[in-house]
Amino acid sequence: MENSILQLFPLQYRTVWQAAARDQKHIQEIRLRAGRPAILHRDGGEVFLDGQGRYIRDPGEPLLVTERMLEEILEHICHYSPYAFEEELRRGFVTVAGGHRVGVAGQAVLEADGSIRTLKNISFLNIRVAHQVRGAADKILSAMYGRQGLKNALIISPPGCGKTTLLRDLVRQISDGSVYGRGMNVGVVDERSELAGSFLGRPQNDVGMRTDVLDGCPKETGMLLLLRSMSPEVIAIDELGGDGELQALGKASACGCRILATVHGEDRRDVERRFGLKQDFWERMFDLFLILGKEDGKCVVRRVEERGEEAW
Repeated sequence: MENSILQLFPLQYRTVWQAAARDQKHIQEIRLRAGRPAILHRDGGEVFLDGQGRYIRDPGEPLLVTERMLEEILEHICHYSPYAFEEELRRGFVTVAGGHRVGVAGQAVLEADGSIRTLKNISFLNIRVAHQVRGAADKILSAMYGRQGLKNALIISPPGCGKTTLLRDLVRQISDGSVYGRGMNVGVVDERSELAGSFLGRPQNDVGMRTDVLDGCPKETGMLLLLRSMSPEVIAIDELGGDGELQALGKASACGCRILATVHGEDRRDVERRFGLKQDFWERMFDLFLILGKEDGKCVVRRVEERGEEAW
């Protein structure tokens, strides 16, 4: 039961969630909203639960989530000590054993400067079920290496196309080593606890034997910290954001680190437009561009481009 979603629910609710727990490998998200039906995102579609925990397609007689139910589930997730999780709740999510991440929303309590002090009257939970797919990077691993060793790679993907899953497996295989290259020291800055799924500082996902993880730290700050403290050969981050993160990546590259990063986008031109930076900037930073998408409802690597040239 170590990684089972059943651990997220108090004992009085587990009977209802047993069938879903047995089906866990097919479930991506569980959406719980006060006064609304429980909705499961399963294999790209939606299903509801009835009062006995059976899947139903029509929300005519669904399991309705009550305010009390949400309170008890959140208290259980926080080990009945919500103050100990106040910092995580302020960030909007709690990561639990097994690497599952529970997003929270409700009423924000603000500081004088407009920053969020905490959340109260939480009425919405989004349980993102952790899935590690070993071998997800097998098909593109050979393209990751060249004469100079590991290439700097940017994974470009629309939401929900498996970029984090692919990056996680790349980190694992690069860290452990493969027929294409020796094992390398990898530093992961896991700002939102999605890549390694750390719980109390320990990764719940297998990210490799030579990987060091800085959990819950802003990427810009975390990359520079890892450079000073852990001497990584590779730096990996998920969901590249602002200019500060790009500058930190540039410093890591200047220190001789290889770079692995993901970014939201349809293709390279989309990323260039979003950041306002032209093609030559990205080609100075990265050697390889992996463009993800969906075909027949499945996440796939649509193209692999090397400095503008299509590799396969």
